[in-house]
Amino acid sequence: MRSTLFKLFGIPIRAYGLMLVIGFLVGVHRAARIAKKTGIPPERMWDLGLVVLAAGVLGARFVYVILNLKTESLTNFFYLWNGGLSFHGGVAFALLFGWIFLRRVGIPFWKAADIAAPSAAIGYAITRIGCFLNGFCYGAPTPLPWAVRFNDHGYITPPSHPTQLYAAVLNGAIFLILTRLERQNHGHGFLFACYMAMYSVYRFGIEFLRKGYTAQPWILGLTQAQWVSIAIIVVSLIGIRRILSGDQNQR
Repeated sequence: MRSTLFKLFGIPIRAYGLMLVIGFLVGVHRAARIAKKTGIPPERMWDLGLVVLAAGVLGARFVYVILNLKTESLTNFFYLWNGGLSFHGGVAFALLFGWIFLRRVGIPFWKAADIAAPSAAIGYAITRIGCFLNGFCYGAPTPLPWAVRFNDHGYITPPSHPTQLYAAVLNGAIFLILTRLERQNHGHGFLFACYMAMYSVYRFGIEFLRKGYTAQPWILGLTQAQWVSIAIIVVSLIGIRRILSGDQNQR
């Protein structure tokens, strides 16, 4: 693994941070391009992207630390390269502060959320490559030929599932599906609800490979992320059904 890719003027360039920035730039560039076609100024999507990025990273780290106080401490809150981010915590903070920002600039929340959904998927896929290079969020040991041994803070794992790469591939597929759905004319919120549903299905499944290693059982043998995923799937499917029902009523 290569947690530090290289040094620039003596400053270490961390794999996770670099891939996070690349994912952010790719995602927001796409969102800005799509926004222009819908009448939203592209610069507003860049502003929204910065708000969501800051809120998402801080929220993801905050929730992770709070849920893992036995092993984490607020004193190393900003040590992101050591791992420990809660995606669902990041989404919650990003949605809250994104909603506040969009309300202030007068842009409909669900319209912006639909534009941002495919960007979130591709940005997440790219960022997960950084997780792989950093050597965290890996899965259970496996005899499969593509198994990888990770350096987890000095502990060399047995050949294990590279779940970070699975995540990158699956979320890349989600991105492609969303770009197809984007061409359809559905009510506001449809694309975002589809993204949340598909992400949660992926996350629920991949947690079985991480459980007991980089994700711990919580209630009834499921992890915290799996329980949150179940709730999001239910809410998202209800939302999708209502939007599609509204489409049918308008025909």
